[in-house]
Amino acid sequence: MRIALDTNILAYAEGVNGAEKKAQALQLIERLPIGGVFLPVQTLGELFQVLVRKLKHTPAQARTAVLAWRDAYTLIETSEDVLVAAVELAVTHRFSFWDGVVLAAASGGGCRLLLSEDLQEGFTWNGVTVTNPFAASPNSLLADLLE
Repeated sequence: MRIALDTNILAYAEGVNGAEKKAQALQLIERLPIGGVFLPVQTLGELFQVLVRKLKHTPAQARTAVLAWRDAYTLIETSEDVLVAAVELAVTHRFSFWDGVVLAAASGGGCRLLLSEDLQEGFTWNGVTVTNPFAASPNSLLADLLE
């Protein structure tokens, strides 16, 4: 099963929101299937901004982190189709455009799950289900995958 990670999962793994959240995010990532994790390119751009603004990393430090994530996982490009789908998500489901880009990229990349703490839990669009991996009762697809 293909899984896409939203920016907040990466940000937590980098230390945003403290040591406990970092440990939870890293433990989650370690349990995901090797070769099954994909990153929408949009998430890496957002991560760069979060690292510079919230963690006060220098741009060079943020670049190092972003490139490490890029090297670790397969990226999903933001194509013309992703752009059009993101606009549709913004119009029809009131997503922010940028959240729409992440969800549309996950769909375009053939992902079944998008792990995100920010998007609507259980929302399914074009074969991708959004789930919060830190919820007390995780989505059954994710729970089965992690067992």
